[in-house]
Amino acid sequence: MLRVAVPNKGSLADASIAVLKEAGYRQRTDSRDLVLIDPDNSVEFYYLRPRDIAVYVGSGELEAGITGRDLLIDAGATAQEVLALGFGGSTFRFAAPVNSNWSIKDIEGKRVATAYPGLVSNYLRKESVSAQIVRLDGAVESSVRLGVADLIADVVSTGNTLRQAGLEVFGESILNSEAILIKRSGESVPVGLEVLIRRLQGVVTARQYVLLDYDIPKIKVDQACKITPGLESPTISPLQKQDWVAVRAMVKRVDTNQTMDELWALGARGILVTDIHACRL
Repeated sequence: MLRVAVPNKGSLADASIAVLKEAGYRQRTDSRDLVLIDPDNSVEFYYLRPRDIAVYVGSGELEAGITGRDLLIDAGATAQEVLALGFGGSTFRFAAPVNSNWSIKDIEGKRVATAYPGLVSNYLRKESVSAQIVRLDGAVESSVRLGVADLIADVVSTGNTLRQAGLEVFGESILNSEAILIKRSGESVPVGLEVLIRRLQGVVTARQYVLLDYDIPKIKVDQACKITPGLESPTISPLQKQDWVAVRAMVKRVDTNQTMDELWALGARGILVTDIHACRL
């Protein structure tokens, strides 16, 4: 039976359960449950602290798990990313006092406060920069003002919290993270895990695309297909009205309204958008 780790709390927990449900797996209904067995799919789900999941998978105790890319790198575990899941996005940046005008090289010899010491150490090593890492579990923005550190490395979204603490970001992003499916490095992929990957990939793709149907005059179908090329090619079907055809294609969800505008301007009518709940491509 395949053993899979799922975040038991935090920003990834609910979204991880949702994507697994969409992929056809049973999930716990009581947050106090630590283990759930899905006999129909031969999977055991273990609900663990997100920071611990990479360690369990890397040790071989579990075959797979959902965690953040940041947590995988920070753990330094013998595990690898298999599939990006498209949620839980975050950006890691360095931040220093306002008007410091620092570059990455200015971190040399400084004290860097962070809740992700492994991740930051790995990045600085690649940049050939030596610094003292000050590990904190949270609220790292206060560390500079309190004299514990010279700068911080943390998740940045709007930057409001940094500005309130008198800090500003500098340099390139350390990492763009998101939720990922991981497995033990160097291990072959068992059949159950292959199925899990295929199902999750189907859900991820379905969330990114919609089906677009529209009618278009035959003389304009080539132009329309350039707007909606689909993944392989669009489906074109004849209509009772002989000089018109119906077209169906998958398009990126984020481009839906712009694509509809372009098709309408071209002369397409009866433009319909349909959600895709799952797919295999």
